[in-house]
Amino acid sequence: MPRKPKRPCSHPGCPELTDHRFCEAHAKQEAARYEKYDRDPATRRRYGRAWKRIRDRYIAANPLCEECKKNNRLTPATEVHHIRPLARGGTHAVDNLMSLCTPCHSAITARDGDRWKRR
Repeated sequence: MPRKPKRPCSHPGCPELTDHRFCEAHAKQEAARYEKYDRDPATRRRYGRAWKRIRDRYIAANPLCEECKKNNRLTPATEVHHIRPLARGGTHAVDNLMSLCTPCHSAITARDGDRWKRR
């Protein structure tokens, strides 16, 4: 299956070509910027060391993307998603989590409007 051509990094002045929005170096910077300035401080506090342990346990038990499995594709999971977001009363309980690959997680997050919503 043909792949899409790489595109320039979205960081101003960066000449790197990437398959994603930002090159690897600027993706880390953008994630740090988002955490510091755009993410709600109350939400930021909910994702500490305990969450990392829960996430690691869940992804070890569910190593494949649950959305891709519904479409008969086997894709390794890279992220754990809260079905009901913590900001809307969700918890870290196992029945509120699902393992997803990055494209599926991005699609769900964009559809819900959580991360890319401008305030």
